[in-house]
Amino acid sequence: MAKWTPFPHSGDYTFDTTSLKKNWARLHQGDCEPLPKDAAVLQAWVLFHNGEFQKAAEAGIKAGGDGITVANKATSLYATYLETKEKTKLDLFMEVAARAEAQQAVDPKNANAWYWQAYALGRYSQGISVAKALAQGLGSKVKTALEKAIQLSPKHADAHIALAAFHAEVIDKVGALIGGMTYGAKKDTGLSLYKDALKLNPGSAIGMIEYANGLVMLEGDKKMKEATKLYEQAASSKAMDAAERLDVEMAKAELED
Repeated sequence: MAKWTPFPHSGDYTFDTTSLKKNWARLHQGDCEPLPKDAAVLQAWVLFHNGEFQKAAEAGIKAGGDGITVANKATSLYATYLETKEKTKLDLFMEVAARAEAQQAVDPKNANAWYWQAYALGRYSQGISVAKALAQGLGSKVKTALEKAIQLSPKHADAHIALAAFHAEVIDKVGALIGGMTYGAKKDTGLSLYKDALKLNPGSAIGMIEYANGLVMLEGDKKMKEATKLYEQAASSKAMDAAERLDVEMAKAELED
């Protein structure tokens, strides 16, 4: 594994197993991941929340079982926010999708096995262009996996966000008519999924960012003011760990542009 770009705020988060257990419910409000029973998996999550993404991914893969989830989350967030080479980024997303699919086969009731497959394929699709990805049949794969994740874990806020983004992206790229008829994408469904996500996890910076993006895609420039307000809220959120910090920093960067 090539050396990953380090988390730029190294040392700002210093969880250990005790403090992680204490804050687990709050940190995992978005993905509903259960607290691991396996000590090696818990240790991989400690590395993740402290921003040691490469070590977390390696430890998760080594631990196996539920450790695959932490490996997939660490890899996905690293690829989304910190990897600068486009090809490496796309390769990492495809690695996550493959690992998640293998995890589904072993543990089909694991909501995050479905969620991380969809997340990785969704980000990959954005990387190669949504239109191209739809032509390759990735759209229905993403939608099916996210619907499965929500069915298995109805309070999974992050899956609600990702499914909302699916509806918004498809309509934005191919229009409401083709989006609805060919891919089952609907504006009302997208908007209501964003709202549900923020009800389930009100403090989610990424939820606010994605909702802002979705509003503009689905409703146009008339929602720009509301979208900017959501970005401002996200930028002023207090990040509790390295992952949340990446979301908050992204919101700040977008506001500066």
